[in-house]
Amino acid sequence: MLIFSSDKAFVHPVSSEITPVQVYQSRRDVLRRMAAGSAGLSLATWAERSAWAQGARAGGGGVALPFVPSNVPGAMTMDKPTAYKDATTYNNFYEFGTDKADPAKYAHTLNTQPWTVEIEGLVKKPGRYALEDLMKWGAMQERIYRLRCVEGWSMVIPWIGYSLSDLIRRVEPQPGAKFVEFVTQADPKTMRGVRGGALDWPYVEGLRMDEAMHPLSLLAFGMYGEVMPKQNGAPLRLVVPWKYGFKSGKSLVKIRFLDKQPLSSWEKAAPQEYGFYSNVNPLVDHPRWSQATERRIGEDGLLAKKRKTLMFNGYEPQVGQLYAGMDLKKFF
Repeated sequence: MLIFSSDKAFVHPVSSEITPVQVYQSRRDVLRRMAAGSAGLSLATWAERSAWAQGARAGGGGVALPFVPSNVPGAMTMDKPTAYKDATTYNNFYEFGTDKADPAKYAHTLNTQPWTVEIEGLVKKPGRYALEDLMKWGAMQERIYRLRCVEGWSMVIPWIGYSLSDLIRRVEPQPGAKFVEFVTQADPKTMRGVRGGALDWPYVEGLRMDEAMHPLSLLAFGMYGEVMPKQNGAPLRLVVPWKYGFKSGKSLVKIRFLDKQPLSSWEKAAPQEYGFYSNVNPLVDHPRWSQATERRIGEDGLLAKKRKTLMFNGYEPQVGQLYAGMDLKKFF
């Protein structure tokens, strides 16, 4: 995306005891070291993770969101999670401003209750669905995904949600539906950035149907064991881990099923720089910078080296077949 110079979760009447972030990360470090040790420890690693995940919570002291461990292949990277503080204070959410710190400063104005999502287009069960109902349409799972920004930085975030395919199957797309479009809330009264001209609002993104149906495509309602912070896209957002972060629309209010490829916001703003697919690809540079390496947030010391960017952000074994035979420089 273009580079400019330059209270967290939604309200809930009940709170739960929260494990400190440092404890959360230390447990993840233990699991990561066990996985790196030997194949004989793999079953023990998963057993420990499963037992821990049933009750563990970590984050910023917000409302706990129950979850179960995910068994989706590729859904649980063993990379060390990014610190909660970094993940919630350094991000892009232009509806609240173009500076990385703006979402954390200004997203408290977002009103997430009540919240509904409209399902439209080529679908057998269109309608306006309440957040409370949507949260029941799939089993809440923890997915620890890498996140790669098109700007050249990355994070590792423990999300909570369910596969987008669970929602898609429930609303029953018609045979002609080939694409899914996602529309973000755009309220100038509560989202100060919408009053500016950084983009043509509302923010729109889209996926091919087979991408949307892939098990790794996640409809996320929380992160770090808690409901989604407002600055990260409360109350629900999309997470597509093999694509650049801007493909994962936040604060969703509409999901449309279409027969033609939708025009996404960044594609509309700068088509020569941001294509529809926007898969993480170290071999296809942005016109203004290389995509071969990335800076992992939290590894910012003077001696910290940039990481090599992985094809499809490291999810090539899971998603590479979706693009077999495609010219990835043309369909970038």
